[in-house]
Amino acid sequence: MKKYFPKSAKIALVLVYLVIFAGAFVRLTGSGMGCPDWPKCFGYYIPPTEKKELLFTEGKEYNKGQIIIKEETLLVAKEDFVAKSTFDSTNWEKYTKHNYSIFNPLHTWVEYINRLLGALAGIACFLTFIFSFGYWKENRKLIYISFFICILMGFQAWLGKTVVDSELNPIKITTHMLAALLIISFQLYLIYEVQKNEKSFIFDSKFNKILFITIILTIIQILLGTSVREHVDILSETGAPKILWLQNPSLSFYFHRTFSIIVLLANFYLFLRNRKLQLHLKKINWIVFLIIIEILSGIMMYYLDFPFGTQTIHVMLATLLFGFQFYMVLESNSKKTIL
Repeated sequence: MKKYFPKSAKIALVLVYLVIFAGAFVRLTGSGMGCPDWPKCFGYYIPPTEKKELLFTEGKEYNKGQIIIKEETLLVAKEDFVAKSTFDSTNWEKYTKHNYSIFNPLHTWVEYINRLLGALAGIACFLTFIFSFGYWKENRKLIYISFFICILMGFQAWLGKTVVDSELNPIKITTHMLAALLIISFQLYLIYEVQKNEKSFIFDSKFNKILFITIILTIIQILLGTSVREHVDILSETGAPKILWLQNPSLSFYFHRTFSIIVLLANFYLFLRNRKLQLHLKKINWIVFLIIIEILSGIMMYYLDFPFGTQTIHVMLATLLFGFQFYMVLESNSKKTIL
C-alpha cells in the first residue's frame, strides 16, 4: 500500500483543485441552484436534461424524493407510486428548504458535474487514507492527517448542501472556500512528507518570517476577493450589464485592488532574497509569475468588463498561489543548512 500513497495523494490534490475550478465555473455561469436539492439533483442520481421531465406525467413511475415543478413550485414525491391520469396532491409535499423552482439544463449539468468531481475527490482522499496504513510503523502521522482530510471532505460536502439550502448564502460560500484551502494545505503536507528528503534547501530566518506573512496576506486577499465577488454576483443577478458591475464598487474592492500590490511587493522581495542568498527555493519564481497573471486578470475584469472565464481564472490562480506558498513554507522550515 505504501508505494501507492504518494500517487494517490497527488491525484486527490488535483481532483480537489478541479472541484475548486468547477465551483468557480458554477459561480461564473450562475449555476449554483442548478440542482435545488442535495446530494441528488431534482431527486435523481442523473439529472434531467429537459423541463418536461420535471412536469407531472400520467403513467410515470415516481420514486420517493423525486421532484416535479408545478405552478412554479417544487413538489417532492412522498412515496413510490405510478401517476394516475389526474394529479393527486396527496402523493406530494412542498419542498421546504427554499422556493427556487427554475430549471435551466445548462445550470443543472454544470452544478451536477461540480458535485460529481467532489465525489471523485472524496473517493481519492479515502483511498489515500487506506494507502496511508503502509506507513503504520514508519510515520503514523500520515494516517491521522489522511483521516482528518476525509473528515474535512465530508464537512465540505455537508457545507455544499447548506449553501444550496440557503440559496447561495455569501458567508457560507466564503466558508466553503476557506475549507477548500485547508484541505489543500493538508494534502500538500502529505505529499511533502513522503518526498521531503529528495531535495536540500538553505534555511534563512528572515526569508521564512516574511514568507509566513505573505501567505497570511494571500488569505486576506482571497477573503477580500470573495467580498468583491458577492457584490458582483448581486448585480449580475439583477440583469445589470457588465459595464455597471464595478461602476460603484464596494469598499472591499478598493482594499482588494490595493492589497494586490502589497502582495506582489512582499513576494518580489522574497524572490530577490532567494536569488541573493541562493536558497534554491524555485517555487518563488512560480509564485511571482502567478501573482502577475492574477493582477492582469483583475485588470481585464475591471477595464474589459469581465471577459468570459476571467473570474474563474482569477479564483484558480489565487488557490494555486496559496498552494505554492504553503508548500514553500514547508520546504523553508525543514532544512539543515542555516544562514
